Amino acid sequence: MMEGWKIEKLENLIDVKGGKRLPRGEKLVDTPTPYPYLRVTDFENFSVNKTQLKYLEPQVMEKIKNYIIRKEDVFISIAGTIGFVGKIPDELDGANLTENAARLIIKNKEILHRDYLVYFLSATHNRDELLSRMSKNAQPKLSLANIKSFDILIPPLPEQRKIAHVLSTVQKAIEQQDNLIRTTTELKKALMQKLFTEGTRGESQRKTEIGLVPKSWKVVELDDICERVSINAEPNKDGNTPYIGLEHIIPSRIRIYSWGHENEIVSSKSKFNKGEILYGKLRPYLDKAAIAHFDGICSTDILVFTGKNGVENEFLIHFFHIEKLVNYAKSTTTGVQHPRTSWNTLKKLKLGLPEKNERSDIIRSLNSFEDKVEILEKKKRTLAALFKTLLHELMTGQRRVHELEFEDKKIVNQTE
Repeated sequence: MMEGWKIEKLENLIDVKGGKRLPRGEKLVDTPTPYPYLRVTDFENFSVNKTQLKYLEPQVMEKIKNYIIRKEDVFISIAGTIGFVGKIPDELDGANLTENAARLIIKNKEILHRDYLVYFLSATHNRDELLSRMSKNAQPKLSLANIKSFDILIPPLPEQRKIAHVLSTVQKAIEQQDNLIRTTTELKKALMQKLFTEGTRGESQRKTEIGLVPKSWKVVELDDICERVSINAEPNKDGNTPYIGLEHIIPSRIRIYSWGHENEIVSSKSKFNKGEILYGKLRPYLDKAAIAHFDGICSTDILVFTGKNGVENEFLIHFFHIEKLVNYAKSTTTGVQHPRTSWNTLKKLKLGLPEKNERSDIIRSLNSFEDKVEILEKKKRTLAALFKTLLHELMTGQRRVHELEFEDKKIVNQTE
């Protein structure tokens, strides 16, 4: 035991209260009211994602008005996805809490710091311990009693504050990278829409069957510049061939960053070669397309394409992400359980095609955004690894926070 640290049962330091489900027959509403209702799906990055909030109408709020959470409390998800921990933004003080989460109320703030509690419970070894305590019913759940009986390692309050500050600094830097990635991706999307309708040269436009296009552009069908590659994959005895499923292609990104291996799946597979385009054909994945930078195999839920008649895959990959193609693909899906599109329908889509030199300009412009996002993603991964290491070491006492003081500039540099 580290000097000055002690072990306490959580029930000695906090009160634990559950949330409340909606009364029978009542529904949440999308229109904002003074009564937000927090669901587990809203929990994100140790806080609440406010973009998809749902609300209670006044008469429903009146029925469950005692099941709220305050900004000084800590939430923890106890059903569904278990173990999400975080704090409530000031503007959501007094929001109602789902029955799938619990409210942790600190009894004495001179003994336990709220942010320290959040990070302690989110550390991998502690979250794993919490998960081991959940019920084994059809729908696993973490009971309030199991939360109360959990042991927490308590350093002196000043050290708790310092630990929380260090981890918060890194976490804010990760969020900053997320914001930069989001902004860069949106800028690329806007530029892509402009380039594929107006071109790069500011030339006058002409009316065509697909609307206005730059005067020098041709109107072609996708089938004129792109062809499907369909080769069944042969069995691979060592199982080490890179395998791409829909989960490996990131929406709006043109490169693949991870893959599995053939022995991880049992379904039929297709073969692809380096430089070819992989495109998800199921309805929820129609914004997923990427160029392969290696040979491999893929799920048959992925269509494999390559350019023809001199049109580059580096140009086509961006076209597969424009709103026009995605919307057209959605309109062509068939099937009830797993709606999907097909090459036979996709190939009929008409589009404007610039000449080679202008295509090269478009490729350079859009790829520069992709390169920037890759740099931001790499920095985010570095920060995430730093956060994970610090979280474990600081919460187990393997590393004391005063040892980080001389490294403070180094940590700050990694987060800027």
